[in-house]
Amino acid sequence: MTVVKRPNKRAEKAQETRRRIVQAATDLFVEAGYGATNLQDVADRAGVAVQTIYFVFGNKRALLKELVDVTIAGDTEPVATMDRPWFTEAVAAPTAGEMLTAYVPGSSAVLARVAPIMRVLEAAVANDPEVATLWPQDEDMRYVVQRAAADALVAKPDARKGLTADEAADVLYGILSPELYLLFVRDRNWPHGNWVQWATRTLHTQLCD
Repeated sequence: MTVVKRPNKRAEKAQETRRRIVQAATDLFVEAGYGATNLQDVADRAGVAVQTIYFVFGNKRALLKELVDVTIAGDTEPVATMDRPWFTEAVAAPTAGEMLTAYVPGSSAVLARVAPIMRVLEAAVANDPEVATLWPQDEDMRYVVQRAAADALVAKPDARKGLTADEAADVLYGILSPELYLLFVRDRNWPHGNWVQWATRTLHTQLCD
């Protein structure tokens, strides 16, 4: 006899409340700015008591960290970037060219999610230096991801001759950076698809024979 577990309605309700709070904070931080938004504003937008936000997150800094982490991941699942299907499938490609063709769209999807909150985060750090301490200071996780991708890429048969993992990681880190994405998409009004095509072509030229 197969036992079917019933959904935990209390857990589902708590998760939905958490999601509404994060979405409300995202909208308000983008619209009004981190400094100008207080937790009562977020509570009103999310339709919860402000005490609920304090209970779930503790303070506004912790809410901002959750917002950034969820935005990068694309969901609330506790799965690291390098364990996500878009990453593992890309680095498993048989050639460097095929890897980049899969890897750039996946990375660019992250950039597209992060782009709207970049100014929010920059302003938050400027107004509250302690915000920067919410993330590890001794390790750049974005570089860690690109270095793992570079290690996989240089081992493939069509990687550029003489290409080192250090160089490949730096090129990936630079081309697939939020700053460069925003320069083209936000400041120069490129469609996201044009960015993906350009970044893919550029990385093919730099990293493949």
